[in-house]
Amino acid sequence: MNLQNLIKVATGEMPADLILANAQIINTFTAEIEKGNVAIYRGRIAGIGDYRDGKETIDLGEKYLAPGLINGHTHPESSMLNIDQYALALVPRGTTSVVTDFHEIANVCGLRGLKQMLDWARRLPIDFFLMVPPCVPATSLETAGAEVTPEDIRKALRWKNTIGLGEMMNFPGLLAGDKGVLQKITMAGGRLRDGHAPGLGGKSLNAYLSAGIGSCHETTALEEGREKLRRGMHLMIREGSSEKNLETLLPLVNDNTYRRCILVVDDRSCVDLLSDGDIDAVVRKAIKLGLPPLRAIQMATINPAEYFRLPYLGAVAPGYFANLIVLGDISRFQTEMVFYRGRLVAREGKPLFPPSSPASGEMTRTMRVKPFGIEALALASSNTTLPVIELVPHQIITKFRQERPKRDNSLVLPDPERDILKLVVVERHKATGNIGLGLVKGFGLKKGALASSVAHDSHNIVAVGTNDRDTYIAIKEVERLGGGLVVANGKTLKALALPMAGLLSQEPLENVAANLRDLERAAVELGVRVPSPFTILSFLALPVIPELRLTDKGLVDVVKGAFLPKTSD
Repeated sequence: MNLQNLIKVATGEMPADLILANAQIINTFTAEIEKGNVAIYRGRIAGIGDYRDGKETIDLGEKYLAPGLINGHTHPESSMLNIDQYALALVPRGTTSVVTDFHEIANVCGLRGLKQMLDWARRLPIDFFLMVPPCVPATSLETAGAEVTPEDIRKALRWKNTIGLGEMMNFPGLLAGDKGVLQKITMAGGRLRDGHAPGLGGKSLNAYLSAGIGSCHETTALEEGREKLRRGMHLMIREGSSEKNLETLLPLVNDNTYRRCILVVDDRSCVDLLSDGDIDAVVRKAIKLGLPPLRAIQMATINPAEYFRLPYLGAVAPGYFANLIVLGDISRFQTEMVFYRGRLVAREGKPLFPPSSPASGEMTRTMRVKPFGIEALALASSNTTLPVIELVPHQIITKFRQERPKRDNSLVLPDPERDILKLVVVERHKATGNIGLGLVKGFGLKKGALASSVAHDSHNIVAVGTNDRDTYIAIKEVERLGGGLVVANGKTLKALALPMAGLLSQEPLENVAANLRDLERAAVELGVRVPSPFTILSFLALPVIPELRLTDKGLVDVVKGAFLPKTSD
Protein backbone atom coordinates (compact mmCIF):
# COMPACT_ATOMS: atom_id res chain seq x y z
CA MET A 1 0.00 0.00 0.00
CA ASN A 2 1.22 3.47 -0.92
CA LEU A 3 0.63 5.67 2.14
CA GLN A 4 0.90 8.87 0.13
CA ASN A 5 -1.85 7.72 -2.20
CA LEU A 6 -4.03 6.62 0.72
CA ILE A 7 -3.76 10.15 2.08
CA LYS A 8 -4.66 11.58 -1.31
CA VAL A 9 -7.76 9.41 -1.48
CA ALA A 10 -8.68 10.55 2.03
CA THR A 11 -8.34 14.22 1.08
CA GLY A 12 -10.32 13.71 -2.12
CA GLU A 13 -7.38 14.45 -4.43
CA MET A 14 -7.37 10.94 -5.87
CA PRO A 15 -10.17 8.49 -6.69
CA ALA A 16 -10.79 5.53 -4.41
CA ASP A 17 -10.65 1.96 -5.63
CA LEU A 18 -14.11 1.38 -4.18
CA ILE A 19 -16.86 3.56 -2.74
CA LEU A 20 -19.45 1.93 -0.50
CA ALA A 21 -22.17 4.52 -0.82
CA ASN A 22 -25.32 5.33 1.08
CA ALA A 23 -24.43 3.25 4.14
CA GLN A 24 -25.54 3.29 7.75
CA ILE A 25 -22.11 2.92 9.33
CA ILE A 26 -21.83 1.21 12.70
CA ASN A 27 -19.29 3.06 14.81
CA THR A 28 -17.84 0.58 17.30
CA PHE A 29 -15.88 3.29 19.11
CA THR A 30 -18.93 5.29 20.19
CA ALA A 31 -21.82 2.87 19.59
CA GLU A 32 -23.40 5.23 17.07
CA ILE A 33 -24.79 4.83 13.58
CA GLU A 34 -23.60 7.37 10.99
CA LYS A 35 -24.85 7.85 7.46
CA GLY A 36 -22.26 8.30 4.77
CA ASN A 37 -19.98 6.84 2.13
CA VAL A 38 -16.82 4.85 2.73
CA ALA A 39 -13.81 5.27 0.46
CA ILE A 40 -11.44 2.28 0.14
CA TYR A 41 -7.95 2.18 -1.35
CA ARG A 42 -5.74 -0.91 -1.63
CA GLY A 43 -7.64 -2.78 1.06
CA ARG A 44 -7.70 0.09 3.56
CA ILE A 45 -10.40 2.57 4.49
CA ALA A 46 -9.29 6.02 3.37
CA GLY A 47 -12.19 7.95 4.78
CA ILE A 48 -15.85 8.27 5.75
CA GLY A 49 -17.97 11.11 4.46
CA ASP A 50 -19.12 12.56 1.17
CA TYR A 51 -16.86 10.50 -1.11
CA ARG A 52 -18.14 10.03 -4.68
CA ASP A 53 -15.08 9.59 -6.87
CA GLY A 54 -14.25 5.89 -7.13
CA LYS A 55 -13.24 3.40 -9.77
CA GLU A 56 -16.15 1.28 -8.54
CA THR A 57 -19.19 2.23 -6.48
CA ILE A 58 -21.59 -0.07 -4.67
CA ASP A 59 -24.77 1.60 -3.40
CA LEU A 60 -25.74 -0.09 -0.14
CA GLY A 61 -29.21 1.46 -0.12
CA GLU A 62 -29.01 2.52 3.54
CA LYS A 63 -28.07 -0.94 4.70
CA TYR A 64 -25.80 -1.25 7.72
CA LEU A 65 -22.03 -1.43 7.32
CA ALA A 66 -20.07 -3.00 10.19
CA PRO A 67 -16.52 -4.23 10.70
CA GLY A 68 -15.86 -7.89 10.00
CA LEU A 69 -16.36 -10.16 13.00
CA ILE A 70 -13.40 -11.41 15.04
CA ASN A 71 -13.64 -14.79 16.70
CA GLY A 72 -11.34 -14.27 19.67
CA HIS A 73 -11.08 -17.89 20.82
CA THR A 74 -11.80 -20.94 18.74
CA HIS A 75 -10.34 -24.25 17.65
CA PRO A 76 -10.95 -24.66 13.90
CA GLU A 77 -10.11 -28.35 14.16
CA SER A 78 -13.34 -28.92 16.10
CA SER A 79 -15.23 -28.28 12.87
CA MET A 80 -13.45 -31.35 11.40
CA LEU A 81 -12.96 -29.31 8.22
CA ASN A 82 -9.90 -28.65 6.11
CA ILE A 83 -8.84 -25.05 6.66
CA ASP A 84 -10.17 -23.97 3.24
CA GLN A 85 -13.57 -25.52 3.92
CA TYR A 86 -13.54 -23.85 7.34
CA ALA A 87 -13.03 -20.49 5.64
CA LEU A 88 -15.86 -21.27 3.20
CA ALA A 89 -18.11 -21.77 6.25
CA LEU A 90 -17.03 -18.67 8.19
CA VAL A 91 -16.44 -15.90 5.68
CA PRO A 92 -19.97 -15.77 4.19
CA ARG A 93 -21.27 -15.43 7.76
CA GLY A 94 -19.13 -12.36 8.38
CA THR A 95 -16.12 -13.72 10.28
CA THR A 96 -13.00 -12.16 8.75
CA SER A 97 -10.51 -12.75 11.60
CA VAL A 98 -9.85 -15.78 13.81
CA VAL A 99 -7.63 -16.04 16.88
CA THR A 100 -6.58 -19.63 17.53
CA ASP A 101 -3.80 -21.75 18.93
CA PHE A 102 -4.38 -24.77 16.64
CA HIS A 103 -3.49 -26.85 19.66
CA GLU A 104 -5.50 -29.85 18.48
CA ILE A 105 -3.21 -30.22 15.46
CA ALA A 106 -0.21 -29.41 17.68
CA ASN A 107 -1.02 -32.31 20.02
CA VAL A 108 -0.81 -34.70 17.08
CA CYS A 109 1.75 -33.11 14.74
CA GLY A 110 3.66 -30.61 16.88
CA LEU A 111 5.22 -27.40 15.61
CA ARG A 112 5.29 -28.75 12.05
CA GLY A 113 1.50 -29.04 12.10
CA LEU A 114 1.09 -25.49 13.39
CA LYS A 115 3.27 -24.11 10.62
CA GLN A 116 1.44 -26.11 7.98
CA MET A 117 -1.97 -24.85 9.10
CA LEU A 118 -0.81 -21.23 9.04
CA ASP A 119 0.76 -21.65 5.61
CA TRP A 120 -2.49 -23.06 4.21
CA ALA A 121 -4.53 -20.31 5.89
CA ARG A 122 -2.56 -17.52 4.21
CA ARG A 123 -4.14 -18.42 0.87
CA LEU A 124 -7.60 -17.53 2.15
CA PRO A 125 -9.58 -14.25 2.49
CA ILE A 126 -9.61 -14.43 6.28
CA ASP A 127 -6.97 -13.56 8.89
CA PHE A 128 -5.66 -16.23 11.27
CA PHE A 129 -3.74 -15.01 14.30
CA LEU A 130 -1.80 -17.58 16.31
CA MET A 131 -1.60 -17.82 20.08
CA VAL A 132 1.19 -20.38 20.56
CA PRO A 133 -0.19 -23.36 22.52
CA PRO A 134 1.82 -23.75 25.75
CA CYS A 135 0.10 -26.92 26.96
CA VAL A 136 1.01 -29.58 24.43
CA PRO A 137 0.39 -31.96 26.03
CA ALA A 138 -2.02 -30.30 28.43
CA THR A 139 -0.56 -32.28 31.34
CA SER A 140 1.63 -35.32 31.99
CA LEU A 141 -1.54 -37.29 32.79
CA GLU A 142 -2.05 -38.35 29.17
CA THR A 143 -0.07 -39.39 26.10
CA ALA A 144 0.03 -36.93 23.23
CA GLY A 145 1.50 -37.31 19.78
CA ALA A 146 3.84 -34.34 20.15
CA GLU A 147 5.21 -31.79 22.58
CA VAL A 148 5.58 -28.03 22.27
CA THR A 149 8.72 -27.10 24.20
CA PRO A 150 9.87 -23.69 25.45
CA GLU A 151 12.25 -23.61 22.47
CA ASP A 152 9.31 -24.29 20.12
CA ILE A 153 7.43 -21.41 21.71
CA ARG A 154 10.41 -19.14 21.19
CA LYS A 155 10.51 -20.08 17.48
CA ALA A 156 6.77 -19.74 16.91
CA LEU A 157 6.63 -16.32 18.57
CA ARG A 158 8.79 -15.06 15.70
CA TRP A 159 6.35 -16.19 13.01
CA LYS A 160 4.20 -13.71 11.12
CA ASN A 161 0.76 -13.24 12.73
CA THR A 162 1.81 -14.88 16.01
CA ILE A 163 0.45 -12.57 18.70
CA GLY A 164 0.92 -14.30 22.06
CA LEU A 165 0.73 -17.38 24.25
CA GLY A 166 -2.38 -19.55 24.04
CA GLU A 167 -4.60 -20.78 26.84
CA MET A 168 -2.67 -21.86 29.93
CA MET A 169 -4.71 -24.97 30.69
CA ASN A 170 -2.29 -26.41 33.20
CA PHE A 171 -3.42 -24.11 35.99
CA PRO A 172 -2.58 -26.72 38.66
CA GLY A 173 0.99 -26.73 37.37
CA LEU A 174 1.14 -22.94 37.39
CA LEU A 175 -0.22 -22.75 40.93
CA ALA A 176 2.29 -25.36 42.06
CA GLY A 177 5.14 -23.35 40.55
CA ASP A 178 6.09 -26.03 38.02
CA LYS A 179 9.35 -24.85 36.45
CA GLY A 180 8.41 -26.00 32.95
CA VAL A 181 5.09 -24.17 33.06
CA LEU A 182 6.67 -20.99 34.40
CA GLN A 183 9.39 -21.13 31.76
CA LYS A 184 6.78 -21.24 29.00
CA ILE A 185 4.93 -18.29 30.50
CA THR A 186 8.16 -16.33 30.74
CA MET A 187 8.87 -17.03 27.05
CA ALA A 188 5.90 -14.84 26.15
CA GLY A 189 7.70 -11.74 27.40
CA GLY A 190 5.41 -8.78 26.91
CA ARG A 191 3.01 -10.69 24.65
CA LEU A 192 -0.54 -11.62 25.60
CA ARG A 193 -1.16 -14.72 27.71
CA ASP A 194 -4.56 -16.34 27.40
CA GLY A 195 -6.13 -18.22 30.27
CA HIS A 196 -8.15 -21.35 30.96
CA ALA A 197 -9.32 -21.44 34.56
CA PRO A 198 -12.64 -23.25 35.10
CA GLY A 199 -14.03 -22.58 38.57
CA LEU A 200 -10.90 -20.82 39.80
CA GLY A 201 -11.43 -18.19 42.51
CA GLY A 202 -10.01 -16.63 45.66
CA LYS A 203 -6.28 -16.81 46.25
CA SER A 204 -5.84 -19.40 43.52
CA LEU A 205 -7.28 -16.96 40.99
CA ASN A 206 -5.02 -14.21 42.34
CA ALA A 207 -2.01 -16.47 41.91
CA TYR A 208 -3.05 -17.41 38.38
CA LEU A 209 -3.48 -13.78 37.38
CA SER A 210 -0.18 -12.78 38.95
CA ALA A 211 1.49 -14.73 36.12
CA GLY A 212 0.12 -12.19 33.65
CA ILE A 213 -2.85 -14.20 32.39
CA GLY A 214 -5.30 -11.90 30.63
CA SER A 215 -8.48 -13.81 29.84
CA CYS A 216 -10.65 -16.83 30.50
CA HIS A 217 -13.17 -18.59 28.24
CA GLU A 218 -14.01 -21.40 30.71
CA THR A 219 -16.33 -19.45 33.01
CA THR A 220 -19.66 -21.18 33.57
CA ALA A 221 -21.17 -19.44 36.62
CA LEU A 222 -22.31 -15.86 37.21
CA GLU A 223 -20.37 -15.20 40.42
CA GLU A 224 -17.29 -16.87 38.98
CA GLY A 225 -17.42 -14.44 36.06
CA ARG A 226 -18.02 -11.47 38.34
CA GLU A 227 -14.94 -12.28 40.40
CA LYS A 228 -12.79 -12.71 37.30
CA LEU A 229 -13.89 -9.34 35.95
CA ARG A 230 -13.18 -7.70 39.30
CA ARG A 231 -9.68 -9.17 39.33
CA GLY A 232 -8.89 -7.73 35.91
CA MET A 233 -9.56 -10.63 33.56
CA HIS A 234 -11.14 -10.17 30.17
CA LEU A 235 -14.23 -12.38 30.20
CA MET A 236 -14.66 -14.47 27.07
CA ILE A 237 -18.33 -15.42 26.99
CA ARG A 238 -18.55 -18.75 25.21
CA GLU A 239 -21.39 -20.23 23.19
CA GLY A 240 -20.18 -23.28 21.28
CA SER A 241 -21.76 -26.51 20.10
CA SER A 242 -21.70 -28.16 23.52
CA GLU A 243 -20.51 -25.33 25.79
CA LYS A 244 -23.43 -22.95 26.41
CA ASN A 245 -22.50 -20.09 28.75
CA LEU A 246 -24.02 -17.02 27.07
CA GLU A 247 -27.37 -16.91 28.84
CA THR A 248 -25.79 -17.44 32.26
CA LEU A 249 -23.06 -14.81 31.88
CA LEU A 250 -24.84 -12.13 29.86
CA PRO A 251 -26.17 -10.34 33.00
CA LEU A 252 -22.53 -9.43 33.76
CA VAL A 253 -22.41 -7.22 30.66
CA ASN A 254 -23.24 -3.62 31.55
CA ASP A 255 -22.03 -0.06 30.92
CA ASN A 256 -19.09 -0.58 33.25
CA THR A 257 -17.94 -4.00 32.10
CA TYR A 258 -18.78 -4.50 28.43
CA ARG A 259 -15.40 -3.36 27.09
CA ARG A 260 -13.79 -6.27 28.94
CA CYS A 261 -16.23 -8.86 27.58
CA ILE A 262 -15.70 -10.78 24.33
CA LEU A 263 -18.03 -13.18 22.53
CA VAL A 264 -16.36 -16.46 21.48
CA VAL A 265 -17.34 -19.97 20.38
CA ASP A 266 -14.34 -22.11 21.50
CA ASP A 267 -15.60 -25.23 19.69
CA ARG A 268 -18.23 -25.29 16.96
CA SER A 269 -19.18 -28.26 14.81
CA CYS A 270 -19.42 -28.21 11.03
CA VAL A 271 -23.18 -28.84 11.33
CA ASP A 272 -23.64 -25.72 13.45
CA LEU A 273 -21.33 -23.67 11.23
CA LEU A 274 -23.36 -24.60 8.17
CA SER A 275 -26.82 -24.23 9.69
CA ASP A 276 -26.38 -21.41 12.19
CA GLY A 277 -23.00 -19.80 11.67
CA ASP A 278 -19.93 -18.92 13.68
CA ILE A 279 -19.53 -15.86 15.90
CA ASP A 280 -22.49 -14.29 14.06
CA ALA A 281 -24.71 -16.92 15.70
CA VAL A 282 -23.48 -15.82 19.13
CA VAL A 283 -24.14 -12.16 18.29
CA ARG A 284 -27.66 -13.06 17.11
CA LYS A 285 -28.42 -15.01 20.26
CA ALA A 286 -27.04 -12.25 22.50
CA ILE A 287 -29.34 -9.74 20.77
CA LYS A 288 -32.28 -12.13 21.15
CA LEU A 289 -31.48 -12.40 24.87
CA GLY A 290 -31.74 -8.63 25.21
CA LEU A 291 -28.23 -7.26 24.58
CA PRO A 292 -28.40 -4.05 22.48
CA PRO A 293 -27.26 -4.86 18.92
CA LEU A 294 -24.47 -2.28 18.84
CA ARG A 295 -23.04 -3.61 22.09
CA ALA A 296 -23.18 -7.19 20.82
CA ILE A 297 -21.32 -6.08 17.70
CA GLN A 298 -18.69 -4.30 19.78
CA MET A 299 -18.10 -7.51 21.76
CA ALA A 300 -17.33 -9.36 18.52
CA THR A 301 -15.26 -6.65 16.81
CA ILE A 302 -13.51 -3.80 18.60
CA ASN A 303 -13.30 -5.58 21.97
CA PRO A 304 -11.29 -8.57 20.70
CA ALA A 305 -9.26 -6.29 18.41
CA GLU A 306 -8.19 -4.14 21.35
CA TYR A 307 -7.59 -7.05 23.73
CA PHE A 308 -5.45 -8.92 21.19
CA ARG A 309 -3.68 -5.72 20.11
CA LEU A 310 -4.73 -6.12 16.49
CA PRO A 311 -4.20 -2.70 14.93
CA TYR A 312 -6.56 -1.56 12.19
CA LEU A 313 -9.19 -4.21 12.87
CA GLY A 314 -12.56 -4.08 14.62
CA ALA A 315 -13.86 -0.74 13.33
CA VAL A 316 -14.99 1.14 10.24
CA ALA A 317 -12.50 3.99 10.41
CA PRO A 318 -9.77 5.76 8.40
CA GLY A 319 -6.61 3.66 8.07
CA TYR A 320 -8.39 0.47 9.13
CA PHE A 321 -8.44 -2.63 6.97
CA ALA A 322 -11.53 -2.82 4.80
CA ASN A 323 -12.78 -6.06 6.39
CA LEU A 324 -16.45 -5.20 6.33
CA ILE A 325 -19.90 -6.76 6.46
CA VAL A 326 -23.23 -5.50 5.15
CA LEU A 327 -26.41 -6.17 7.12
CA GLY A 328 -30.01 -5.48 6.19
CA ASP A 329 -31.24 -5.60 9.79
CA ILE A 330 -28.84 -5.44 12.72
CA SER A 331 -31.32 -7.14 15.07
CA ARG A 332 -31.66 -10.18 12.81
CA PHE A 333 -27.94 -9.99 12.05
CA GLN A 334 -27.94 -11.80 8.72
CA THR A 335 -24.86 -10.97 6.65
CA GLU A 336 -25.60 -9.97 3.05
CA MET A 337 -22.13 -9.00 1.81
CA VAL A 338 -18.60 -9.54 3.10
CA PHE A 339 -15.51 -7.60 2.07
CA TYR A 340 -11.96 -8.69 2.87
CA ARG A 341 -9.29 -6.04 2.30
CA GLY A 342 -11.81 -4.17 0.18
CA ARG A 343 -12.63 -7.15 -2.06
CA LEU A 344 -16.12 -8.62 -2.15
CA VAL A 345 -15.63 -12.24 -1.03
CA ALA A 346 -19.17 -13.36 -0.14
CA ARG A 347 -22.73 -12.38 -1.02
CA GLU A 348 -26.05 -13.64 0.35
CA GLY A 349 -24.35 -16.37 2.33
CA LYS A 350 -22.36 -17.70 -0.63
CA PRO A 351 -18.55 -17.52 -0.91
CA LEU A 352 -17.11 -15.80 -3.96
CA PHE A 353 -13.69 -17.42 -3.65
CA PRO A 354 -12.63 -20.97 -4.56
CA PRO A 355 -11.45 -23.64 -2.13
CA SER A 356 -7.71 -24.15 -1.97
CA SER A 357 -7.35 -27.62 -0.54
CA PRO A 358 -4.16 -28.71 1.21
CA ALA A 359 -2.25 -31.58 -0.34
CA SER A 360 -4.06 -34.82 0.50
CA GLY A 361 -0.97 -36.55 1.85
CA GLU A 362 -0.20 -33.94 4.49
CA MET A 363 -0.64 -34.92 8.16
CA THR A 364 -2.06 -38.36 7.37
CA ARG A 365 -0.92 -41.75 8.69
CA THR A 366 -0.96 -40.63 12.34
CA MET A 367 -2.77 -43.69 13.73
CA ARG A 368 -0.34 -45.95 15.62
CA VAL A 369 -2.24 -48.34 17.91
CA LYS A 370 -0.59 -51.33 19.57
CA PRO A 371 -2.62 -54.44 18.63
CA PHE A 372 -5.05 -55.58 21.34
CA GLY A 373 -7.97 -57.95 21.73
CA ILE A 374 -11.45 -57.43 23.11
CA GLU A 375 -10.33 -58.83 26.48
CA ALA A 376 -8.30 -55.63 27.01
CA LEU A 377 -11.59 -53.78 27.49
CA ALA A 378 -12.59 -55.84 30.55
CA LEU A 379 -12.88 -53.80 33.74
CA ALA A 380 -12.32 -55.83 36.91
CA SER A 381 -12.73 -54.53 40.45
CA SER A 382 -13.68 -55.85 43.86
CA ASN A 383 -14.60 -52.37 45.14
CA THR A 384 -18.21 -51.96 46.25
CA THR A 385 -18.51 -48.56 44.60
CA LEU A 386 -16.62 -47.08 41.68
CA PRO A 387 -16.05 -43.52 40.42
CA VAL A 388 -18.35 -42.43 37.60
CA ILE A 389 -17.98 -39.41 35.29
CA GLU A 390 -21.35 -37.64 35.21
CA LEU A 391 -22.16 -35.31 32.31
CA VAL A 392 -23.48 -31.83 33.09
CA PRO A 393 -26.12 -30.74 30.53
CA HIS A 394 -24.89 -28.12 28.04
CA GLN A 395 -21.45 -27.92 29.69
CA ILE A 396 -18.09 -29.63 29.33
CA ILE A 397 -17.46 -29.75 33.08
CA THR A 398 -18.35 -33.08 34.71
CA LYS A 399 -19.31 -34.32 38.17
CA PHE A 400 -17.44 -36.92 40.20
CA ARG A 401 -19.95 -39.56 41.39
CA GLN A 402 -19.64 -42.85 43.23
CA GLU A 403 -21.97 -45.64 42.10
CA ARG A 404 -22.54 -49.34 42.77
CA PRO A 405 -21.92 -50.82 39.33
CA LYS A 406 -23.53 -53.81 37.66
CA ARG A 407 -21.30 -56.90 37.97
CA ASP A 408 -20.58 -60.36 36.72
CA ASN A 409 -18.49 -61.65 39.62
CA SER A 410 -15.39 -59.39 39.59
CA LEU A 411 -16.14 -57.89 36.17
CA VAL A 412 -17.79 -54.47 36.07
CA LEU A 413 -20.43 -54.24 33.32
CA PRO A 414 -22.13 -51.34 31.59
CA ASP A 415 -25.67 -50.77 32.84
CA PRO A 416 -27.74 -49.01 30.14
CA GLU A 417 -30.89 -49.20 32.26
CA ARG A 418 -29.23 -46.92 34.82
CA ASP A 419 -27.39 -45.00 32.07
CA ILE A 420 -23.99 -46.12 33.38
CA LEU A 421 -21.80 -46.94 30.36
CA LYS A 422 -18.23 -48.01 29.84
CA LEU A 423 -15.77 -45.34 28.76
CA VAL A 424 -12.53 -46.33 27.01
CA VAL A 425 -9.47 -44.31 25.93
CA VAL A 426 -6.92 -46.04 23.66
CA GLU A 427 -3.50 -44.46 23.08
CA ARG A 428 -2.96 -44.04 19.34
CA HIS A 429 0.23 -42.02 18.80
CA LYS A 430 3.13 -44.14 20.03
CA ALA A 431 1.71 -47.69 20.24
CA THR A 432 2.27 -47.79 24.01
CA GLY A 433 -0.65 -50.16 24.56
CA ASN A 434 -2.16 -47.82 27.16
CA ILE A 435 -5.91 -48.31 27.56
CA GLY A 436 -7.86 -46.29 30.12
CA LEU A 437 -11.13 -47.77 31.41
CA GLY A 438 -13.90 -46.09 33.37
CA LEU A 439 -17.63 -45.42 33.67
CA VAL A 440 -19.74 -42.50 32.46
CA LYS A 441 -23.31 -41.41 33.16
CA GLY A 442 -25.51 -39.12 31.09
CA PHE A 443 -25.32 -40.25 27.44
CA GLY A 444 -28.52 -42.26 27.48
CA LEU A 445 -27.14 -44.85 25.06
CA LYS A 446 -29.27 -48.04 25.19
CA LYS A 447 -27.34 -50.22 22.76
CA GLY A 448 -24.21 -50.12 20.65
CA ALA A 449 -21.21 -47.80 20.98
CA LEU A 450 -19.64 -44.56 19.75
CA ALA A 451 -15.93 -43.99 19.12
CA SER A 452 -13.82 -41.06 17.98
CA SER A 453 -10.20 -40.04 17.36
CA VAL A 454 -11.18 -36.48 18.35
CA ALA A 455 -10.45 -36.47 22.09
CA HIS A 456 -9.20 -33.20 23.52
CA ASP A 457 -6.44 -32.46 23.83
CA SER A 458 -4.16 -35.39 23.12
CA HIS A 459 -6.62 -36.93 20.67
CA ASN A 460 -6.33 -40.57 21.51
CA ILE A 461 -9.26 -42.82 20.60
CA VAL A 462 -12.19 -42.37 22.99
CA ALA A 463 -15.24 -44.62 23.03
CA VAL A 464 -18.44 -45.06 25.01
CA GLY A 465 -20.42 -48.28 24.85
CA THR A 466 -23.11 -50.50 26.26
CA ASN A 467 -21.02 -53.63 25.73
CA ASP A 468 -17.43 -54.54 24.97
CA ARG A 469 -18.11 -56.11 21.58
CA ASP A 470 -19.64 -53.01 20.02
CA THR A 471 -17.07 -50.79 21.71
CA TYR A 472 -14.28 -52.91 20.23
CA ILE A 473 -15.87 -52.79 16.76
CA ALA A 474 -16.13 -48.99 16.92
CA ILE A 475 -12.54 -48.51 18.12
CA LYS A 476 -11.07 -50.80 15.46
CA GLU A 477 -13.04 -49.01 12.73
CA VAL A 478 -11.62 -45.65 13.87
CA GLU A 479 -8.16 -47.21 13.64
CA ARG A 480 -8.86 -48.63 10.17
CA LEU A 481 -10.06 -45.26 8.88
CA GLY A 482 -6.87 -43.57 10.04
CA GLY A 483 -9.05 -41.50 12.35
CA GLY A 484 -12.71 -40.62 12.45
CA LEU A 485 -16.08 -40.94 14.16
CA VAL A 486 -17.99 -44.22 14.32
CA VAL A 487 -21.39 -45.49 15.46
CA ALA A 488 -21.56 -49.28 15.87
CA ASN A 489 -24.22 -51.82 16.84
CA GLY A 490 -23.22 -55.34 15.89
CA LYS A 491 -21.33 -53.74 13.00
CA THR A 492 -20.32 -50.28 11.88
CA LEU A 493 -23.55 -48.37 11.21
CA LYS A 494 -22.15 -44.96 10.28
CA ALA A 495 -18.65 -43.53 10.01
CA LEU A 496 -16.93 -40.29 9.13
CA ALA A 497 -13.28 -40.58 8.10
CA LEU A 498 -10.90 -37.93 9.49
CA PRO A 499 -7.57 -38.94 7.93
CA MET A 500 -5.75 -35.64 8.48
CA ALA A 501 -4.19 -36.03 11.95
CA GLY A 502 -7.26 -38.06 12.90
CA LEU A 503 -9.04 -34.70 13.22
CA LEU A 504 -9.91 -33.30 9.80
CA SER A 505 -11.82 -34.51 6.77
CA GLN A 506 -10.73 -34.03 3.18
CA GLU A 507 -14.36 -33.63 2.04
CA PRO A 508 -16.34 -30.45 1.30
CA LEU A 509 -18.19 -28.68 4.11
CA GLU A 510 -21.64 -29.86 3.01
CA ASN A 511 -20.53 -33.50 2.84
CA VAL A 512 -18.87 -33.44 6.26
CA ALA A 513 -21.89 -31.77 7.83
CA ALA A 514 -24.28 -34.27 6.21
CA ASN A 515 -22.16 -37.20 7.43
CA LEU A 516 -22.03 -35.80 10.96
CA ARG A 517 -25.81 -35.37 10.96
CA ASP A 518 -26.16 -39.00 9.88
CA LEU A 519 -23.86 -40.08 12.70
CA GLU A 520 -25.80 -38.08 15.27
CA ARG A 521 -29.12 -39.48 14.00
CA ALA A 522 -27.71 -42.99 14.26
CA ALA A 523 -26.59 -42.25 17.82
CA VAL A 524 -30.06 -40.97 18.71
CA GLU A 525 -31.59 -44.16 17.32
CA LEU A 526 -29.37 -46.08 19.74
CA GLY A 527 -30.75 -44.03 22.63
CA VAL A 528 -28.37 -41.07 22.91
CA ARG A 529 -30.21 -38.13 24.45
CA VAL A 530 -27.55 -35.42 24.58
CA PRO A 531 -27.03 -32.90 21.77
CA SER A 532 -23.73 -33.07 19.85
CA PRO A 533 -22.77 -36.43 21.43
CA PHE A 534 -19.41 -36.64 19.64
CA THR A 535 -18.47 -33.18 20.84
CA ILE A 536 -19.30 -34.18 24.42
CA LEU A 537 -17.42 -37.47 24.02
CA SER A 538 -14.37 -35.55 22.77
CA PHE A 539 -13.98 -33.71 26.08
CA LEU A 540 -14.15 -36.68 28.43
CA ALA A 541 -10.41 -37.34 28.10
CA LEU A 542 -9.34 -33.74 28.86
CA PRO A 543 -7.72 -33.74 32.33
CA VAL A 544 -7.78 -29.97 32.86
CA ILE A 545 -11.54 -29.45 33.18
CA PRO A 546 -13.17 -30.51 36.48
CA GLU A 547 -14.10 -32.78 38.00
CA LEU A 548 -13.36 -36.27 36.70
CA ARG A 549 -11.79 -37.39 33.38
CA LEU A 550 -10.37 -40.52 31.79
CA THR A 551 -7.10 -40.57 29.83
CA ASP A 552 -5.14 -43.44 28.32
CA LYS A 553 -3.27 -43.62 31.64
CA GLY A 554 -6.32 -43.82 33.91
CA LEU A 555 -8.98 -41.84 35.78
CA VAL A 556 -7.97 -38.30 36.75
CA ASP A 557 -9.28 -36.25 39.67
CA VAL A 558 -8.85 -32.87 37.96
CA VAL A 559 -9.33 -30.86 41.15
CA LYS A 560 -6.38 -32.67 42.73
CA GLY A 561 -4.47 -33.00 39.47
CA ALA A 562 -3.79 -36.67 40.18
CA PHE A 563 -4.78 -40.16 39.14
CA LEU A 564 -7.32 -42.09 41.15
CA PRO A 565 -6.15 -45.43 42.54
CA LYS A 566 -6.53 -48.26 40.04
CA THR A 567 -9.93 -49.95 40.34
CA SER A 568 -8.80 -53.30 38.97
CA ASP A 569 -7.56 -56.16 41.14
